[in-house]
Amino acid sequence: MPAHAGRSRSHAAPLDEEPARAKPLTAMKDLAGLVIRSKAPGLWWRLVTALVLTLGGKVAGVTAPLLLGAAVNQLTAGQGAGVQAGATFVAMALGWALVRFVSSVAPQARDMVLVPVAMAAQARAASETFAHALSLSMDFHQSKRTGSLSRVIDRGARSMEFLLRALVFNLAPTLIELVIAAGVLAGAFDWRFAAVAVVTVLVYVVLTFIVSDWRIAHRRALNEADQEAAGRAVDALINYETVKTFGAEDRAVADYEKALSLYSAAQVKVVNSLTVLNVAQATVMSLGLAAMALMAGLEAVAGRMGPGDVMAAVLILLNLYGPLNILGFAYREIRQSFIDMEAMLDLRRQTPDVAEAPDARDLPPAPGGQGGAVAFETVSFRHGARSEGISDVSFTVAPGMTAALVGPSGAGKTTLVRLALRLIDPQAGAISIDGVDLRDLKMAGLRRAVALVPQDVALFNDTLEANIAFGRPDASPEEIVAAADSAELSAFIAGLPDGMATKVGERGLKLSGGERQRVGLARALLADPRVLILDEATSALDSRTEAAIQETLRRARRGRTTLVVAHRLSTIADADEILVLKRGHIVERGAHEALLAAGGEYATLWKRQTRGR
Repeated sequence: MPAHAGRSRSHAAPLDEEPARAKPLTAMKDLAGLVIRSKAPGLWWRLVTALVLTLGGKVAGVTAPLLLGAAVNQLTAGQGAGVQAGATFVAMALGWALVRFVSSVAPQARDMVLVPVAMAAQARAASETFAHALSLSMDFHQSKRTGSLSRVIDRGARSMEFLLRALVFNLAPTLIELVIAAGVLAGAFDWRFAAVAVVTVLVYVVLTFIVSDWRIAHRRALNEADQEAAGRAVDALINYETVKTFGAEDRAVADYEKALSLYSAAQVKVVNSLTVLNVAQATVMSLGLAAMALMAGLEAVAGRMGPGDVMAAVLILLNLYGPLNILGFAYREIRQSFIDMEAMLDLRRQTPDVAEAPDARDLPPAPGGQGGAVAFETVSFRHGARSEGISDVSFTVAPGMTAALVGPSGAGKTTLVRLALRLIDPQAGAISIDGVDLRDLKMAGLRRAVALVPQDVALFNDTLEANIAFGRPDASPEEIVAAADSAELSAFIAGLPDGMATKVGERGLKLSGGERQRVGLARALLADPRVLILDEATSALDSRTEAAIQETLRRARRGRTTLVVAHRLSTIADADEILVLKRGHIVERGAHEALLAAGGEYATLWKRQTRGR
């Protein structure tokens, strides 16, 4: 087996399987990397400023009640002092209002400073995951629902943004505020007040964690039901034509309704479990506040605390309730974000079956500007879902020559095309262009050198001009028009009210099959490839248009190496060499006349197609 065989083959767990649980430390490491790579404007000063504003707001939130308490104590203590006591009270009350204003405004200012970083991190997570998804193998995408995959990327990216705001700038500062508040209560009043505050918060946190962990199963079921409903809806909408032609609208709606009923049942469980959590949290908060008020009142009766001190102690605990509410929400959402990240991180862990080698190089220029020499050397490949594949296939197409692949369905023609495009890699053997193994080439260079006109041309929901230009985005309008003319599209485009600006619809469904094939041909011709692959490129055309296109293809093939896949043998009779495939093997090869004279498999196929003419 050649050294290249199996080099880029790897197998990861399917995305449909239950993903491994995301580890918080791993997730935070990924989050830190995304923030650094986000390239947000003013990244570092924004992060530092956000941290300063967060900590400053927490300190101000704890000290504000002390100022107001001191003001009340001063007022009551100086009832006989008149104007002086009133002035002191006013000054301290204004100071309390200012500090409280700072504690309230700091989080808002922090969010304003931080939002560009959070959005940039979210965009980076989405774009990197999207790029990775595009790099995965055809087998992976053919087994996934497009809507479900899109939802995984979207939810995973949004979870990254939430973790940055909630975990780094809400949860951690809340713990710092608790420490500050405990220290202030112990220092200003008594250690018992600090103990009540700490115990209240610890009981609240533990209860929140326990109940939230119980709710995770409900949230996971809700996510799965949501993903299933979205996948079925998108699947039916993408395949609208198939659903319509088979009269399966009712079945599609019934499947969607079934998925929605599962989603509704899961949502009810989530809402009910949230109610249980909220009631439990309110109970803990109320008990803690009652204990603090009772202790402060007893201290005041004993003369060890003034009225202002009682108010300050209660206000400090009340101020903690806001962050505690955020803590409960943050913990629930952080756990939910970890769930959302599981699927995205699992997707990012998928290893592409076809990957660019670290030392990949560009394809050298073709000698004399001719097409490239394509060589298959004892190539074997078997798809996991098939009992047979191709085995020990060897052939060479000289520069500028045309080779045709013919044979019954399932013989291996499409597999050879995918191997030539390096959509899959051979499990044995090697494929080369101008003597360079495809696995040693940069993907971008290979894609520029090889263009495909498939049997079923996929178009974007965009204009005709954009779809043709997809083959070479930097092409001029004149070159796009010339490519359309070469593909016999000029008369069709001239008859459209919007001309080249006509939208083709989802997957090009506003066009006929023949029109889509001509757009695909124009796209390939505009790319000006070294190797042109035609996979039943005229199968959807009428006889008159096919004859015109065949002449166009003959002109397009000049100077290019061409690989043609055909069922109608009349379209490849002029090929330089015809390769006859059967059960993954080349059973015959030669020119049209020689194969007919041999009376073998090709001659049998020819007789079947020409019978009755």
